[in-house]
Amino acid sequence: MKALLAFSRMVDRLNEHLGKIANWLVLLSCVVSAGNAMLRYSFSMSSNAWLEIQWYMFGAMVMLGASYTLQKNEHVRVDVLYGSLSTRTQLWIDILGGFLFLLPATIIIGWMSWPMFASSYQIGEMSGNAGGLLRWPIKIFLPLGFFLLSLQGLSEIIKRIGALTGDCPAPIHYEKPLQ
Repeated sequence: MKALLAFSRMVDRLNEHLGKIANWLVLLSCVVSAGNAMLRYSFSMSSNAWLEIQWYMFGAMVMLGASYTLQKNEHVRVDVLYGSLSTRTQLWIDILGGFLFLLPATIIIGWMSWPMFASSYQIGEMSGNAGGLLRWPIKIFLPLGFFLLSLQGLSEIIKRIGALTGDCPAPIHYEKPLQ
């Protein structure tokens, strides 16, 4: 179990760093958006590349931030009963949900998105817009993001199994909705 928990800590650190990059991408995309608007309205200058780089940063932010959000247990959920259950039951629900739903979905989507990236890279796909950007650099974030989400899902399962066996504290830091 110690080796699995060490692996889990490594995945957590990786996604912590990538989450910080995702946070900076929010600021950077706002700066690019504001700069593009200023140039367009003040000097009648603009480029489709500026618009596309905003979309690329948003896509990268979402795909890098998803695993970080899972690590922080901040994904949106519908909590009807979960918050009122015992910690042990919550751990079991998280383990089963991870194995039965999260991992199969992230692995399948990640696997199926790889050919889309590979094809785009092989043909050097470009945007159809004048002055647009290459498409493959953003398309790598689909398989990468789902790979990272799979790793973080595995890390969360390991931590919950560790909590059940007493090898680590329960990683449940879920806040109940205020309403």
